[in-house]
Amino acid sequence: MDKQNGIRHILFQHEVIPVVTFSTFDQIEHTVNQLLKREIKCIEITLRNEVSRKAVSLVSEKYGHQISVGVGTVINLDDIQFCELNNVDFIVSPGSPSYLLKYLNNTSIPFLPGVSTINDIMNAMEYGCDTLKFFPAELSGGVNMLKQFNGLFNRIKFCPTGGVNEFNYQDYLSLENVISVGGSWIIKEKK
Repeated sequence: MDKQNGIRHILFQHEVIPVVTFSTFDQIEHTVNQLLKREIKCIEITLRNEVSRKAVSLVSEKYGHQISVGVGTVINLDDIQFCELNNVDFIVSPGSPSYLLKYLNNTSIPFLPGVSTINDIMNAMEYGCDTLKFFPAELSGGVNMLKQFNGLFNRIKFCPTGGVNEFNYQDYLSLENVISVGGSWIIKEKK
């Protein structure tokens, strides 16, 4: 298996990844059905509340054969174990502290650690990572920062999220070092 358990393969298949935080149970089925209707076959469910935590198992069980289910806002070992128990397709973290990278390197699930600085990237590289979430993208320098990163780290690929929207996502995707983008705008438009 390639680095990070094949996360690049997943990102190459899904140029745009909807990032969703569910606040009510009735949103779950409606949202997933809308994505599938639009031929979007990937979702990142953030672990920001109990509804979203329950949504992970619901979506995995009911739609796992139709949609790749990722889990975001993974920040500790308990979250990783939650992902393993729910057989998710990929893990996304907002950051890349050493303790978390050690845990992620011990899972078989594809994972995408977050970075926002040069130090973050170098730390992730130290743990063998070459595909990273750039978060929060817009607040961390956006497209211009990613252009700088490309000159410094030409083997690293990024998935920017945080401030990526319907007006700027194509700018990100046009960059040589961007593999895909993530954002919540996807589920807010054209319902």
